[in-house]
Amino acid sequence: MRLINLFIAGFRNIESMRFTPAQHFNLIHGHNGQGKTNLLEALYLLGSSRSFRNARLQDFIGYGRQKAQIKGEIESSGMHTHIRVTLENAGRRVELDGKAIQRASDLYGRINTVVFSPDDTGMVKLGPESRRRFLDRSVYTCDVGYLQCWHSYHRILKQRNQLLKNSDKSSLDTWTEQLAETGAEIIFCRQRFVKRLSGMLRQHYGTISGNKETACITYVPEGIQSTEQEQIRSELLELFERHQQNDIRYGTTTAGPHRDDLMFQLNGRPLKSFGSTGQQKSFVLALKMAELNTVQDIFGEAPLLLLDDVSSELDAARNRNFINFLTDRDIQVFITTTERSPALLGAVTHYAVFQMDDGNLTFKGNESHE
Repeated sequence: MRLINLFIAGFRNIESMRFTPAQHFNLIHGHNGQGKTNLLEALYLLGSSRSFRNARLQDFIGYGRQKAQIKGEIESSGMHTHIRVTLENAGRRVELDGKAIQRASDLYGRINTVVFSPDDTGMVKLGPESRRRFLDRSVYTCDVGYLQCWHSYHRILKQRNQLLKNSDKSSLDTWTEQLAETGAEIIFCRQRFVKRLSGMLRQHYGTISGNKETACITYVPEGIQSTEQEQIRSELLELFERHQQNDIRYGTTTAGPHRDDLMFQLNGRPLKSFGSTGQQKSFVLALKMAELNTVQDIFGEAPLLLLDDVSSELDAARNRNFINFLTDRDIQVFITTTERSPALLGAVTHYAVFQMDDGNLTFKGNESHE
């Protein structure tokens, strides 16, 4: 999978920009606040119509503009696809090869991306919501049906929570059964994905760290012991029953997959409490590499890899190990940094260099280290 070209207009601080990247490594450098991350965000939007920064729609549109537009040409399996995303205050519009699409799932697999940004390291320190967000986005990338299931679960959850606040609870059992049905599918999909991710994470963390520590990711939903979907449903019903009095007291559903968490560990100890900043960043990078491998296994080709300021807080050895991992694979990589020739890319033979200055992108040539 390759990005052939990209056009951006009126998006954040990017007035108008055309980008023709190299096939493998692309370095976008510039001072902070010049628009480097905005470029990666626009590229991510092409494949998902959503941002990886949890931004509002209004945030995308440049000051004084009525709309923003992102257009890209993608080559995948020898075929070229054109995607256009138009963002306006009233909503967003996505066109695939000139035809408007109505559902986000219509974009599925057209342009797969895995993104790493400094904010992702916050997954380790922040609450369960940030880890669930990563997990749900990753599962959807590999399973188009998951998004519909996720939306169904949250629609039913909203109805159940509303009912918990009402005096008439005659239909509570019906909504609880529906919540257990869709919740069981969510848990089943998450379990399957994390099991697949776990072995790859351990391998990739070992590569980045020089096999100095053992990384582990675990998903253990509350009250669930089974890995069979029908049995998960039964266990969820029992969980909801145990929590029902608390649910009624607080007017909300206090247990279920919407409150589950992921456990990150190094050498059997919680990463949050015992991992250094470098170890935490290495862990999240390894997690992204495991996600990349999973997407590649499912689609038969590597996704685009977006790395926002990835070299900060990693020591030289971990940087070198990480880049060696990338150079051994046929991946198109986009890296933002404040340096034109960062130590991160010392092991790369060739890479294209671009400079971002106040939303303007300029090609600066190719670096060669042969």
